[in-house]
Amino acid sequence: MPDRPRILSISFSEFVSDARVLRQLGVLADYGDVTTIGYGPKPPDASEHLQLVGEPASLPQTPAGVLMLALHLHRKAELAAPANVAALALLADKRFDLVVANEARALPLAHAVAHGAPVWGDMHEWAPEERTQILSWRLLVAPLMRSICARYLPRTEAVSTVNGSIAAMYQEQFGCEVRVVRNAIALQDLAPSPVTGDRVRLVHSGSAVPGRSIERLIEATRQLDERFTLDLFLVAARDGGRYLDELRGIAGEDDRIVFHEAVAPGDLPRTLNAYDIGVFVLPPHTANHRFMLPNKFFDFVQARLGVVFSPAIETSALIERYDLGRVSPDFTASSLAETLQSLTADDVRRYKRNADNAAAALSSEQDEQTQRDVIGTLLKRTVT
Repeated sequence: MPDRPRILSISFSEFVSDARVLRQLGVLADYGDVTTIGYGPKPPDASEHLQLVGEPASLPQTPAGVLMLALHLHRKAELAAPANVAALALLADKRFDLVVANEARALPLAHAVAHGAPVWGDMHEWAPEERTQILSWRLLVAPLMRSICARYLPRTEAVSTVNGSIAAMYQEQFGCEVRVVRNAIALQDLAPSPVTGDRVRLVHSGSAVPGRSIERLIEATRQLDERFTLDLFLVAARDGGRYLDELRGIAGEDDRIVFHEAVAPGDLPRTLNAYDIGVFVLPPHTANHRFMLPNKFFDFVQARLGVVFSPAIETSALIERYDLGRVSPDFTASSLAETLQSLTADDVRRYKRNADNAAAALSSEQDEQTQRDVIGTLLKRTVT
């Protein structure tokens, strides 16, 4: 029996907590033996996992690395991050038929270890503005990300990102063809849960990361009448749980606001199905915020929930197209509260029913086919 193709997946994230990368791995494993390199334990679907022990930084945050960034010595900085140094050592003697780089910061490493094999760069979102709301990131890291994109994307055999708006920016600014692979999840065998006239069960899931504006969800709920409850399924950030503790403090003793342990991505839709409305507010500090189309949007749809989101080009268009819920006029807690307060039980039932009708169209089926097209095409170049 011939050997299966050898595929490398690079992600400077904890694989087992990264829903997008886990879905990608599930498809890659159909085509070959997948070696993963990144943080945390071995993920499902990996044949081999090379763990970056201690989670070394994926950006050049050493004194020498920061100096390189300050002097705009970007080519020297590309592989200077501690994570890249560790990864190069682990991969020194390995060869692959396909290399997958998750996010722009992984592109230099992917090309360094490809040895002529094709590289697929899944950019996820818009790399040049990942965290430009932070001054140090804007001054030091954003130019590096832009340099990496300009240098490597034209040389990368396949490029993908989360939606059409961001794909257009990559194409316009870096001259590469870009495929769209949304953050959609598989179609779930669920039905809308019953709605009661005297209760609206709000829910939010995701990472408790500063800047995600989860405090506004809590503040809005505290402005609402007794019909409304808010349940939060949050993954603690790498800040020792400080932001999560702050959120608990903002919620105070309000028993309508409940914090839960995080739920595994695969279990999330069924858990969320017990609720009515998925809520999210994110001020547009960066292009990624303006063009957001996050995991949680698709999680809410597959859970057969209505949604109330703050304005964003991609999510607002889908909410309107499928009549899935409402878009608040702005990004404030008071605006969200006013939008939620206007909901009737019939509105909630309609939005949940419409989510059920849209679940197939907003599932991962078309995204998975795009991934299969990419993988199949690239492997034909190296596997005969």
